[in-house]
Amino acid sequence: MPEYKPEKGLKIFWEDNFQIKATRLGSDFVIEANKEGLISLATQLLSMAYNNVPSGFHIHYEDVTCLEDGSASFVIEIM
Repeated sequence: MPEYKPEKGLKIFWEDNFQIKATRLGSDFVIEANKEGLISLATQLLSMAYNNVPSGFHIHYEDVTCLEDGSASFVIEIM
């Protein structure tokens, strides 16, 4: 599990061949992912939860960086 370091943040890892798509359907927000995409997201969420990551830390998910083309952007942030 990636470790959080205040001076460097949290190293984000992606499984090879990951695919993640996010769409807005009315009032719903849908995340679709293949196995590698789900493992990548789960690892990132667990890393944020178990590494004493400070409140306000967040990860941006966008189609220009990690989501499939045309995906809706979203942010996951620690409260």
